[in-house]
Amino acid sequence: MREELRKRCELFVENRDIIKSAFAWESAYVYPMCSGILTARGVRADTQRLMECRDILKTNTGVFSNFRGVSRLAVIAMLSLNADAGLMMAQMLELYGKLKEFFWGSEYLTVAAATIAEMAEPSGYDEIINKTSSIYNRMKTAHPFLTSGEDSAFAALLAMSELDDSCIEREMEQCYSILKPYFFSGNSVQSLSHILALGEGSAEQKCRKALEIFDALKARGLKYGTGYELATLGVLTLLDVDRNLLIQDITDAEAFLKGQKGFGAFGVGSRQRLMYAGMMASCDYVPDLHSMQTAALNGVVALVIAQQAAICASAAAASAAAAASSSGS
Repeated sequence: MREELRKRCELFVENRDIIKSAFAWESAYVYPMCSGILTARGVRADTQRLMECRDILKTNTGVFSNFRGVSRLAVIAMLSLNADAGLMMAQMLELYGKLKEFFWGSEYLTVAAATIAEMAEPSGYDEIINKTSSIYNRMKTAHPFLTSGEDSAFAALLAMSELDDSCIEREMEQCYSILKPYFFSGNSVQSLSHILALGEGSAEQKCRKALEIFDALKARGLKYGTGYELATLGVLTLLDVDRNLLIQDITDAEAFLKGQKGFGAFGVGSRQRLMYAGMMASCDYVPDLHSMQTAALNGVVALVIAQQAAICASAAAASAAAAASSSGS
């Protein structure tokens, strides 16, 4: 196992434990999701900072706000990464209000608003919101029964790319048509196609690479989840890295996490664990948007957006798992 990858996996587990200690009684599925947000940026969780951001969130939102649902900890984690959490909270709320002019309020929108607030300038908010609406309407027209709340978040993130609406629609539809025969859930395939639409190359090339990664992991006894986890597979597909090296990294990260408390047989489950192993493996190959010069951003912004979109997907997975756990208890 590469030393850098080991350190990142150790930080991931450490952050999970710190967040769990600071915020008791949350779903076991939510803690690793929030840890992933911090670990992707190489940041160690700071309990005091997280509590400060919790108070900022509490002060600025009502009891029934979607910001206080299952995405609450994700938003708190994202706030903690910003030097001026109060300003970022105000920007999140502004964006959320603008998004709600076009969509039903949801916890997916809160994560999208948080991501846009982090990555975009306020002067570009209106353009992004209008493009979000256009992209979502194209999704809805193509797949009226599959398109729902989580897709509005994907549309918001896709709207930050340099691709025009028609290009995004074409890429999404081509990828969906190619991949649908291989996976049962049309909704999850749609999420995967959203991610792949951001990448360079033809739809055929991107889909073939996604399936090659999926099959290579399966050959090693690692069955990648075919639900919300597929969005993270999309991020792995977009990485410019040797496939064999990537597969080995994912295998090593999965084996490491399997030996950690909360990730084994009685933890989040093998498919969630493999999804997080994929996220850890991808971190070394996703450039840090915040450390790059503006002139160099265009080549990596799509990949960063894809990574954030995968966070939205893991939020959806955590929400679904938490709801299922609650109803079954």
